[in-house]
Amino acid sequence: MKGQRTLLSARRENGAGQGSHSAIALEGVNHSFTTADGRRVPALRDVNFSIGTSTFVAIVGPSGCGKSTVLNLISGLLKPTEGSVYVNGEQVTRIRTGVGYMPSSDSLLPWRTVQANVELPLELAGVPKRERARRAAEMLSAVGLSGSEQTFPHALSQGMRQRVAIARTFTAGSQVILMDEPFSSLDMQTRLRVQEVFLSIWERERPTVVLITHDVSEAVALADRVIIFSSSPGTVLKESAIALPRPRQVEELMFSSAEFQGHMRSIWSSLRVELHV
Repeated sequence: MKGQRTLLSARRENGAGQGSHSAIALEGVNHSFTTADGRRVPALRDVNFSIGTSTFVAIVGPSGCGKSTVLNLISGLLKPTEGSVYVNGEQVTRIRTGVGYMPSSDSLLPWRTVQANVELPLELAGVPKRERARRAAEMLSAVGLSGSEQTFPHALSQGMRQRVAIARTFTAGSQVILMDEPFSSLDMQTRLRVQEVFLSIWERERPTVVLITHDVSEAVALADRVIIFSSSPGTVLKESAIALPRPRQVEELMFSSAEFQGHMRSIWSSLRVELHV
């Protein structure tokens, strides 16, 4: 830990800190929550990592290790108790525009049609109606939902709803996309399909993505890099570069790739220590 802090200090002295060359950077981040009886409960401890532009990173770790807290810090929904968070070189001090957030539920508004849901971030940004419609139609086509524009969410399957959520996320044109277990509610067959859809659009748009997941296979199949967190209070235990070629076919990787299985075994062996299994 001492060596980690020394390295951080050296980076700042050399002008390399403050996330100057990264899309996202967390430097010396500690975070605690206050309970109803006034106790301070640590969630994150001395978290340091950076993520390059257009990189897809997955974070895995035991339940309650602070993974979702990391997303809330990057988005500006929370402020760290100590340390600094940067997005595109700017310190995060408030809720960030230009950062998309995709939670585990699709969060579609039931009174709006599919098209109106996808257009929502553009509408809030004041984009003219014709341009909103054009961009929404383009993204709905990309997720395979052309013809469903005037359908309401209650008439869609869960997989279709999640594809609408993906379309809405990419329509906003966010440079950074934060994803908190976005595929966890889907059955395996639907999950594979939706993951493939997401990857195909990501390959074209190339935003920076941070994915929180409990599914190691999902992390390996989708990400360029996997960050493994320790048990609570969470800190970076290990990082693994995923040297699998792109574009990727998720199903083919999971069932046919020896390299995929090797990455799985390596990450799981680190997690087992934290999970005490």
